[in-house]
Amino acid sequence: MQLTIIEEGDNYIVNGRKWWSTGAGNPTCKFGIVMGKMASTNGVPKHQQHSMIVVPFDTPGVKIVRMLQVFGYHDLPYGHGELLFDQVRVPKQNLILGEGRGFEIAQGRLGPGRIHHCMRAIGLAERCLEYFVRRTLERKTFGKRIIEHQVVQHQLAECRIAIDQSRLLTLHCASAIDKYGAKEARKQIAMIKVAVPRMLCDVIDKTIQVHGGAGVSQDFPLAQWYAFARTLRLADGPDEVHLGTVAKSEIRDQIRKSKL
Repeated sequence: MQLTIIEEGDNYIVNGRKWWSTGAGNPTCKFGIVMGKMASTNGVPKHQQHSMIVVPFDTPGVKIVRMLQVFGYHDLPYGHGELLFDQVRVPKQNLILGEGRGFEIAQGRLGPGRIHHCMRAIGLAERCLEYFVRRTLERKTFGKRIIEHQVVQHQLAECRIAIDQSRLLTLHCASAIDKYGAKEARKQIAMIKVAVPRMLCDVIDKTIQVHGGAGVSQDFPLAQWYAFARTLRLADGPDEVHLGTVAKSEIRDQIRKSKL
């Protein structure tokens, strides 16, 4: 993270650039919660080097550079902006919780946010299956309906198995959050954040395949859904970060269990 928040008198000076600022294009959006690195971080633990501050968008130095597309699509209704902060002067009272609390704030939102992404993804996978079955019932190849081909039936079965596996894993995660809180359920959260978007990408891909060329056209929502699904493997942390979390947690659990 390169954006800086530097103390100067009764203010903080914010300098840097932010990509994928969701909602920044909304005309009713008047401020942003900006996370950045504090000036003095020598000897400070990594998770205490960042802060969050409220920045009104009408402050001199704030500029929306452009709205970003996802696989060529605008993420409606208001998309994601690239924002520039050039010597933006913000009062000290706009700092949230205190210096070095940014990571703590972010983690408090990211856990519940990740399971919400996964729940929506499972719902979207179910929609895909509806499209899959409808299309294969309506179209024929080699004298019979597409759904009557065994290879297509196998693909449909694989989709159902994968969706239900993801749903059960997500329900298990939700139960862990309810019982122990998001912090203690971070292993389960990381697991679904890897498994569910991968499942959704595969289900959409199979659904596109049975639609043929129509599947990647504007006549069906599948291409745009795929753009959303693929983005989920990056949003709120890429797969690699979550895999690392799962691995470290599993190592600790196995060491504790084996008393190594």
